[in-house]
This record gives sequence, C-alpha cells and structure tokens, in this order.
Amino acid sequence: MQTNDLSILHLITQASPVVQTVIGLLILASFLSWTLIIDRSRALKRARKAADDFEQRFWSGGDLNALFRQVEMEESITGMAAIFRAGFKEFARQRTRTNMDPMAMVQGAQRSMRVAMNRELDELEKSLPFLATVGSISPYVGLFGTVWGIMSSFQALGNVKQATLALVAPGIAEALIATAIGLFAAIPAVIAYNRYSHEVERLNNRYDDFLEEFSTVLQRQAHG
Repeated sequence: MQTNDLSILHLITQASPVVQTVIGLLILASFLSWTLIIDRSRALKRARKAADDFEQRFWSGGDLNALFRQVEMEESITGMAAIFRAGFKEFARQRTRTNMDPMAMVQGAQRSMRVAMNRELDELEKSLPFLATVGSISPYVGLFGTVWGIMSSFQALGNVKQATLALVAPGIAEALIATAIGLFAAIPAVIAYNRYSHEVERLNNRYDDFLEEFSTVLQRQAHG
C-alpha cells in the first residue's frame, strides 16, 4: 500500500483477497449481464419482426385453413404464429364434435391460446430476473468490498507512527474500485431490465389484442 502507483490494475492486484474476490464476482456478473443483454435484444427483435410478419399474413384476407397448414409446415413456430396454431387447432378439433355449443368451441380455443401465449411470454422474459438481481445487489456487493478495504487500510495505518496522504490514498482508492465496478455492473443491467420489461409488456399487449381479434373471427365461424 505504500506505493504511489494508483493505476486501476495495480490497485486491484494489491487489494486484499476479500476485495479481490468481490471485484472478481462483480466482473463475472457484468460479463454475464452483457451476454444476456445481447441475447435478449436479439430475441425481442426477432419476436417483434415475427409478430409484424404474421399479422400481415393473417390480415391479408387469405383462408385460415391454408394459413394454418403453412404455419404447421414451418420449422420454428413462435410468438403470434404459435398462439394462432394453438387456437385454430383446438377450434378445429372441437368443431368435429356433433352438437357442440359454438361458444364452448370459442372458449376452448381461447384457453389454448392463453396457454400458448403464456409460454411465449415466459420465453421472452427468460433471464430478465437475473438482470434485475444484478442491478439491485451489485452496488451493495461493491459497497461491501469498499467498506472491507477501508477497514483494512485503517488497520494497516495503526501500525505506523505517522499517517500521511501517501499512505492513505492507495488503500482508499483500491477500496473505492469495488464500488465503481459494482455500479459498472448494475447500471447497464437496470437499464436493460427496464427497457426489455417494457418491450415484453408491449408484445404481451399485441398478443392479447390478437387473441381477442382471432376469437371474434372464430366466433363468427362457429355461428356460420
């Protein structure tokens, strides 16, 4: 601690084992957060594009039976297409039964679409709790490392006759690095969590609106 080298790398290497452990955990949390931030960004972008594409296909005025067959042939069925498939499949299955109440057919299709929609939302929300956790606890973990480092610095100063700024500064600096890295890990995680939660909510509203509109279409067919 008596060196005047205040570079970040030197301060980290000279920090106490506890502070180094805290810094290591925060760097790992930051790395995982950025990995998930990039992954969720791509997943939500794909979900928005898939919703736009399917809405265009659905409202193009084509035959729903033909659209269902097209969806069934696709390799990956997600988002609005998965909701449509679940609802239409259940509606067609119940329609084959004799003396089936039209409203019961629509309600059965709605239940199937709700289940499919919840699955899609669960997939979109995957990893968001981790980002929320990193954003909420990283500053406190960094603060713990800072408090520990400052305590160690003052304990070391108790062994010298005269405390000077040159002796105090490196110890305080290496302790504060933990808080800085904690904020570095927390801020992007909080921003990403808030943004992605809002985007998931918007997709949820779009899925819910489609479910209601498609239910109206099925209701007309059931009474037709």
